[in-house]
Amino acid sequence: MTEQATGAPKPQPRARTVGQQQAAPVEMTGAQSLIRSLEESGTDTVFGIPGGAILPAYDPMMDSARVRHVLVRHEQGAGHAATGYAQATGKVGVCMATSGPGATNLVTPLADAHMDSVPLVAITGQVASGAIGTDAFQEADICGISMPVTKHNFLVTDPDEIPRTIAEAFHIASTGRPGPVVVDIAKDALQGRTTFSWPPVPDLPGYRPVTKPHAKQIREAAKLLAEARRPVLYVGGGVIKAQATAELRILAELTKAPVTTTLMAIGSFPDSHPQHLGMPGMHGSVAAVTSLQKADLIIALGARFDDRVTGKLDSFAPLAKIVHADIDPAEIGKNRAADVPIVGDAREVIADLVVAVQNELGTAAPAEGADAYSAARAGYQDWWTQLNRWRETYPLGYDLPEDGSLSPQQVIQRIGRLAPDDTVYAAGVGQHQMWAAHFIDYEKPATWLNSGGLGTMGYAVPAALGAKVGRPQSTVWAIDGDGCFQMTNQELATAALNGVPIKVAIINNGALGMVRQWQTLFYNQRYSNTKLHSGPGGDTGEGTSNKGTRCPDFVKLAEAMGCVGIRCEDPDELDSVIEKANAINDRPVVVDFIVHEDAMVWPMVAAGTSNDEVMAARGVRPDFGDSDD
Repeated sequence: MTEQATGAPKPQPRARTVGQQQAAPVEMTGAQSLIRSLEESGTDTVFGIPGGAILPAYDPMMDSARVRHVLVRHEQGAGHAATGYAQATGKVGVCMATSGPGATNLVTPLADAHMDSVPLVAITGQVASGAIGTDAFQEADICGISMPVTKHNFLVTDPDEIPRTIAEAFHIASTGRPGPVVVDIAKDALQGRTTFSWPPVPDLPGYRPVTKPHAKQIREAAKLLAEARRPVLYVGGGVIKAQATAELRILAELTKAPVTTTLMAIGSFPDSHPQHLGMPGMHGSVAAVTSLQKADLIIALGARFDDRVTGKLDSFAPLAKIVHADIDPAEIGKNRAADVPIVGDAREVIADLVVAVQNELGTAAPAEGADAYSAARAGYQDWWTQLNRWRETYPLGYDLPEDGSLSPQQVIQRIGRLAPDDTVYAAGVGQHQMWAAHFIDYEKPATWLNSGGLGTMGYAVPAALGAKVGRPQSTVWAIDGDGCFQMTNQELATAALNGVPIKVAIINNGALGMVRQWQTLFYNQRYSNTKLHSGPGGDTGEGTSNKGTRCPDFVKLAEAMGCVGIRCEDPDELDSVIEKANAINDRPVVVDFIVHEDAMVWPMVAAGTSNDEVMAARGVRPDFGDSDD
């Protein structure tokens, strides 16, 4: 568990029936107790695959009227689907697998959820308690294996402990800094008899997450903000996890400070808002990257100063004082020392900071459209003059291919513009992920799902599946690359058979695109093992055509899995193909967009270099107009 013990009151389980009158005890099996515990914890969907050790739990699940089970094709798909469900709904995602390889196949999605602070409960079967440690058939120490990539885990060998353990797992997963929790249950505990009662009494000594920030630290942060001339709000995914987007907008409009949102925070602040500079980091906008470099104050809210944002750490924001607010005290000062550290829930931190800033300025919250903050500050307009110059001089953009083929950026941009309101987008990892972050407009939280910290190829399709299950009324597009898609595309069958009509856009450039981009820039165009549809000879780098024989043929593959398969190669057909996909809502749709293979993601800060070295495009170094350049 990441949170540190404090003197705060002992928390109660998050289970929805806590506080209700306790039900009369009922005798049942441990497996029945498990399903009842999931029901009482608010679970409506479980993504999983049965197997020997977990099989006792699958029998009573058939009788549950409250828990839907989605049979996936691979345990990795179960974990990512539970993650997509959690990210799209804000609820705890639940997945289930058997012992041994079933459990170990969950390790990647557990690590993914851990890096991105996603509330997840993974229930795994284990060999009978008497066989643990004997190298029994399909035995694996999943608690030991997953310890570095989970918030907490439990091994249950007594059926009487199942209700309390499930309640605690949901509480730990969803409170403080959210994260994945493993509940490993021995087969004999599932088969044994027990007396079920709810709610259980939690036993979590030492687990007391701090949510209320210290008032003195809030006042210090407000004072620095009032004194700053070049402040920036650096917003991370913790703001979305804390459901603090409304409070963030109030703070931003009160202070008139520029806002940058990390890859995990996209949607926390409207892209269309004039104070939004975009995403910072390796592939962030020039204005966002440079605003942090030139700032004299950075207010970090639910962000962790990871290497993709900071670039070369010792050159990051050299003139800035740092206010760092996070629910996890271990993150504060881990990468960049904080002048004002604040431990607390982002929603409470921002709400208190709004009041403190109002007091510091001696003014009430400005009316809509007013400019009380900047009017009270001499020299503040100079900062916005610089920011606007960078934003106008180096906007996000792309060139259309000279050969008339599809531009991947154009494809993604048109998907965003033609999609219905409140569409949810789940992206894979690589070039298409960055283009989807840049060229789709996100106005609301929980509409952008991606694997940020771990960068997991294969995330998009199962995550989109989970998101659609959790939000069946929303359109869900998976923006995937042809490389990522081939890692988990078997979950298309899951979507088809379970009536989950997701839409998948394969941005098919015939290569591992981001790796190929690095080979172009840093390896003298030696394209070693990055072309996906060529034979053993590999890619010689000659030519840029991405047309011809398809292996595999994604249209035929989609149709074989019960989906609608469409191919688009002509820019003149782009809009009509997207509109056709949007109109199909009775089955999953897969659109194979054949795009130009030489497109690159810009801007870019090369790995290991300073953010001062940001390139707006290939060979284009921004002129910041100062003596440091």
